[in-house]
Amino acid sequence: MHVTSSLLLASLLLLLLPSTEMKRPGKGRGLRGARHKLTHDRVRSAARHTRSGPSRLVASDCSELTESGDFFVDCQDRHLTSIPTSQTWSKQPKHLLLARNQIKVLRDGAFFGFESLTSLDLQQNQISLVEEGAFQGLTRLTTLLLQHNHLGTLSEEALIPMPNLRYLRLYDNPWNCLCPMDSLVRTLQVPSNRNLGNHARCAEPIRLKGIKLKQIDPILLCKERDPTSNRTDPTDPVKPIPIRIRPDATTLCHTYLFPQIQVDCRKRGLTEVPTGISEDVVHIDLSHNSIRHLKARNFQTARSLRTLNISHNNMEHIDTASLFGLLHLRELDLSDNSLHFIQYGVLEDLYFLSQLKLGGNPWVCDYSIHYMVYWLRLHPGVRHSGLLCHSPPEHTGKSVAKYVHSYNGECPKDRQQSRTDPDQSNPELWNTPMEVQGELEEEELEPSHLRVPQKYQIIRLS
Repeated sequence: MHVTSSLLLASLLLLLLPSTEMKRPGKGRGLRGARHKLTHDRVRSAARHTRSGPSRLVASDCSELTESGDFFVDCQDRHLTSIPTSQTWSKQPKHLLLARNQIKVLRDGAFFGFESLTSLDLQQNQISLVEEGAFQGLTRLTTLLLQHNHLGTLSEEALIPMPNLRYLRLYDNPWNCLCPMDSLVRTLQVPSNRNLGNHARCAEPIRLKGIKLKQIDPILLCKERDPTSNRTDPTDPVKPIPIRIRPDATTLCHTYLFPQIQVDCRKRGLTEVPTGISEDVVHIDLSHNSIRHLKARNFQTARSLRTLNISHNNMEHIDTASLFGLLHLRELDLSDNSLHFIQYGVLEDLYFLSQLKLGGNPWVCDYSIHYMVYWLRLHPGVRHSGLLCHSPPEHTGKSVAKYVHSYNGECPKDRQQSRTDPDQSNPELWNTPMEVQGELEEEELEPSHLRVPQKYQIIRLS
């Protein structure tokens, strides 16, 4: 009987153990516990992901830097499809660089937590939609870059949250100039907004294509055209005959304002230096184009330029005054062109140049190349590379500096040593002070009207 009681007690304990296990903290309580665990996992997952995607992964790819006391966050070229969270950074940035990513839509509240921003660079993305509340909270923003995207329309309401906006770039977007653009166009045309939307042009409809948003008549935006009518409306603007104009750097190239102003004109099919280069530009990259000739004063407006890259252009000639005024230039890249020599005077304004790249050019080692070598000798602080003879064959591969040294070391061919008079063959006795004095006394004995007029007189000093 006692044994039977013990077995029953043991059985009861075994039945109670699973129930106790189910009620332990953290293991859940049936279906209710499973729901609690699922909710907890979702909260933890949400902590690792923002409204725009996995922010912590984004943070590890972006970089933080400080320039002139301003805190920057650089997320350029990171393949981002959304805006990272503001809690990602060590402190609130003043400048957020998101250029050259894959962002397509800016949703309402996309920049919550970025209240300290003064500049926002979103150029060269795939943005086709900006919701009206996307920039909510950016009351300190002064610069917004939206050029080189896919925007067809934008409402004025999207700009209202930014009362301090002073610079707005909108060009190189396919603007559809119809009635929804009315409020934006009228805002851009307010005289006090002279730096908002410059250079942006209509892409559609055809009758308005190419007209600047700053210049279009807002009445034309909401004007409906009868598709059955073939008559020309006299109020429609007449499209002018196209004329060839020089390319403009503002619309053709990519301009980055932070941390320093730089213009990227790489691979733009340029055949000449574009106009419209701002005087505040610090870096210009014109490489991989077809600029064969640098003309005088091509960079006369770029007074603050520090680096200039004109490599890979098949360039053949540089005018003397082409680099005129670039007093602050530090780096010049002329590599991989078709230059045979540098014309005398081209480098005279480059007082602070520290690096000069010359490789990949077919330098011709004759007297024309001497100017480059002499200029480099007078500026020993300039680091240079690639100055090698390409022709003539007897000097191919030789350093240009060594060629010039050997040229100066050779005896001129017109100096002959076959004179029979020992006094004439001895250079130490040529034109001694006594000889010169004797020649002068003979000249003085002749009457002035019998003297042969001389345009110049050569005196050899030994």
